[in-house]
Amino acid sequence: MPKVLLSLFMIGYFVTCALAQQKVIQADIMVKDFYSRLHQPIFWFSSAENINKASEWLKQIELADNLGIETDKSTCIQIRAKLLIINAKDISLKDSLDQQITGIVLNFLKVLQQGTIKFEYDEVSAPRDSVYINQLINFKSKESVSLIVSGLESKDHDYQVLKKYLNDSIGSLNELKHKEIVLAMNYRRYFTVNHQPDYIVVNIPATEAKYYRNDQLKLSMRTVVGTKKHPTPTIASYITNIVTFPHWNVPRSIAVKELLPKVQKNENYLEQNNYDVVNSKGKVVDDSDLDWKKYNENNFPYYFRQSTGSRNALGVLKFNLQNPFSIFLHSTSWIGVFAKDYRFLSHGCIRLQKPLDLAKLLLTDKIDIKQLKGGKKNTESKTIKLPHKLPVFIIYMPVKIVESKVIFLKDQYDLIQ
Repeated sequence: MPKVLLSLFMIGYFVTCALAQQKVIQADIMVKDFYSRLHQPIFWFSSAENINKASEWLKQIELADNLGIETDKSTCIQIRAKLLIINAKDISLKDSLDQQITGIVLNFLKVLQQGTIKFEYDEVSAPRDSVYINQLINFKSKESVSLIVSGLESKDHDYQVLKKYLNDSIGSLNELKHKEIVLAMNYRRYFTVNHQPDYIVVNIPATEAKYYRNDQLKLSMRTVVGTKKHPTPTIASYITNIVTFPHWNVPRSIAVKELLPKVQKNENYLEQNNYDVVNSKGKVVDDSDLDWKKYNENNFPYYFRQSTGSRNALGVLKFNLQNPFSIFLHSTSWIGVFAKDYRFLSHGCIRLQKPLDLAKLLLTDKIDIKQLKGGKKNTESKTIKLPHKLPVFIIYMPVKIVESKVIFLKDQYDLIQ
C-alpha cells in the first residue's frame, strides 16, 4: 500500500511540475514576442516614466485578490524594491528585470481578460497572446493602471455580481466558496472573449441548459447529465447538425456490462426494447440463433443497436457535438425524469427537456416538428445541417446567478478542493 501511495504522489508531483513548466514556457514565448515587436531590448527601463509605470503595474497586481486573481505578491514587492535601488550600470540585471516585469504584467493581462479555464476539450477558443502584447506596447503612459485594468475587465453582468459577492460576502474562512466564486468569474471571463452571439451553455452542477441568441436568453431547460461514476466532461465545441430519429449504437461498455446480463435473464428483452444485434460490419444478426449463456463481457462479439422512434434511448433528436468523448445532446423517451430534482443519471451524454423547442429555434422551417412528436418506430433517420455551427459550452460551475443573487450548488463530482 505505501508503494502505491508513493507512486500516486510521484505521478501527481510530476504532473504538477509539467503544468507549471508549461505555463513558464508560454510566458517566455509571450515575453520573447513582446520584445521582438518592440524592436528594442528594454521597455520599462527605457525611461524614468516607464519605471514608475512598472511600479504602478506591480502594485496593482499585488491587489488583484479583489478581482479573483491569485498573484505572487512577494515577487512583486521584491521587484518594486529593486526598482528603487538598481544601479544604472547594471545592464544585465536591467535586462533580466525588464523581462521579468513584462512576463508578470502580460500574464496578468491574460488572466484578467480570458481567465484560467481549461476545458477537457476546447475547439472554440483561439490564441490571443498577440492581443495582450499589443495592449502593453500601446498603453498610454499617462493613464493610470487602475483605469487601464478597469477598462479591460469584463463588463458581463454575472461577472460583476460575482465580483461584488467576492469582495462583500466571502470571508477568509470560506475557502471552498471563495474557490467556487473565482471559478465562476473565470468562466465569465472566458465567455467574454470566446462566445459568439448565438451559443448554448450547459452547466453540469445546475443540470440546466440555456440557449442565447444575440446575447439574449431564448430558451432554458432542465437536463440530465452524467453520474459521478460516469461524469460529463467539460467541452467547448460546436453543434454542426441535428439527427432526426437517430439509431442508438450502444457503447461497448454499456452493451456488455448492462444490456448483456439483461438479455441473458430475459431473451425477450431485445424485442421489448427495440434492439437489434449487429455484427462488426453493421449487419443485423438473428439473435434467436445465439447461445446467450456462453457470452460474457470479454468474449461478446456483437453490438446492440436500438431502432428509431420515441422509445429509443436518444428519443427523436440528437444534436451532434464535435469531441473525442462521444458526448452529445439528445432528447429522451423518459420525459418523467425532468420532474426529478436529482438528475445526475446518464453515462455522460446530456438529455434535454425541450429538444423540439431547441430544434425549432435552430432550424425553423427545415424540421418537421409534427413528425417528431408522432415518434413512429423505424422512421427513417435524417441528418440536417445547421445554417452555421453553434458554439456549445459544457461547464462545471457549482454557482449560478439568478437576477443578481448568487446561488451555490452542490459539487456533485467533488472537483472543488
